[in-house]
Amino acid sequence: MILEPLGSVLLGLALAWLALRSLPDRLPSRRAVFTTGALGGLFGAYLMHSVLGPGHVVAALIGSALVGAVTLSLLIRPRSRPLSRSAAA
Repeated sequence: MILEPLGSVLLGLALAWLALRSLPDRLPSRRAVFTTGALGGLFGAYLMHSVLGPGHVVAALIGSALVGAVTLSLLIRPRSRPLSRSAAA
């Protein structure tokens, strides 16, 4: 019973760590990214558990990874572009 939420939080934290390693300049603070990853993973496991019912641990963990990745992708900021000549004038 406790392994499913714990595993989903760990998956969310792992996804957050990977996001911070690959896009450090386009994400907000580390605390916000790790919190979002953990809560996204936990919500994904809850959602999959509600849809599929008990006994589908692997599917719940896959769902938690997917929802965690989606919530982390919402934090990504666009790249900063230099001002063009027409915008500066």
